[in-house]
Amino acid sequence: MLKDLCLINGTSGDEGAVRDFIIEQIKYYCEYSVDALGSIIAFKKGRKTPAKKVSFNAHMDEVGFIVTGITEEGYLRFSTVGSIDSRVCIDRVVTVGNGVKGVIGDKAFHLLSEDERKQCPSIDKLLIDIGATTKEEAEKAVSLGDFAYFDSDFREFGDGFIKCKALDDRIGCMLLIELIKSELEYDTYFCFNVQEEVGLRGSKCTSFAVQSDISIILESTTAADLDGVSGDKRVCVLKNGPVISFMDRRTIYDKELYKLAIDTAKENSIPAQTKTAIAGGNDAGAIQLSGKGSRVLAISLPSRYIHSASSVVNKLDIENTRKLIGKLLTKIYD
Repeated sequence: MLKDLCLINGTSGDEGAVRDFIIEQIKYYCEYSVDALGSIIAFKKGRKTPAKKVSFNAHMDEVGFIVTGITEEGYLRFSTVGSIDSRVCIDRVVTVGNGVKGVIGDKAFHLLSEDERKQCPSIDKLLIDIGATTKEEAEKAVSLGDFAYFDSDFREFGDGFIKCKALDDRIGCMLLIELIKSELEYDTYFCFNVQEEVGLRGSKCTSFAVQSDISIILESTTAADLDGVSGDKRVCVLKNGPVISFMDRRTIYDKELYKLAIDTAKENSIPAQTKTAIAGGNDAGAIQLSGKGSRVLAISLPSRYIHSASSVVNKLDIENTRKLIGKLLTKIYD
């Protein structure tokens, strides 16, 4: 399922294909609706109705690109949709619009000035080459406003490692689907949110609709466990378990829920870690502030090279996240 989810293209504002796939997976297991922005709100009936309303949240969108112009020579100008470092874009194959292939290019290295060689080019200096030789030829294949995506494959390598685009946050979507398909002790809401990568927009709407007392966000987060990076600069580490956050740039997480998650992991010998940098953010930033407010907990998969064509996670962390969620389900409603 994770492979299928990751290989679907669905950037912020263009999540339709991802939404359709998820609905096919869940439609026989729950009640669901799609709101005006395009997010899915699902309700799964459990054996009991809890005193507290609980929701699980993940976002459907991925980072990508949007065509903003066409040069006279047939190259495409573009902007990013979400946060993408220009260094991960150069020479990458992309899919534009309805399947047009292209390559993100820059000036040849031997033509760069000394100053240019010392700097990474900004996005507005890069172009997508779709093989057109004139503006008119390019206009027959693509239009302004077309989205573009990293052209990525899904590969397993090494000791349980997985590489693909969109692992942020199709892993969270997969885990929500699995929960919906399982037998639950308590009634639970599930929100598959749109447009997280451009300002947590979908979650603001779904959280107003659901008004949950406790909201659990399943995400991916940046791991920097690379050669030459040590101590707290590593942020989090692959194969060390799910990441339980206490704070990021958008959210200070509920202390009791944070402690509950940490203690539950320890009690059940489930590897878990926390994020050693106050950085990034996720849908919790909007959810905790919506309506009457909500207590929030984020559980994330550590991911190397996030927001690129080749994000990397490990199967062991996915399995330990499943285990932790399963154990929390027996406690979170108390």
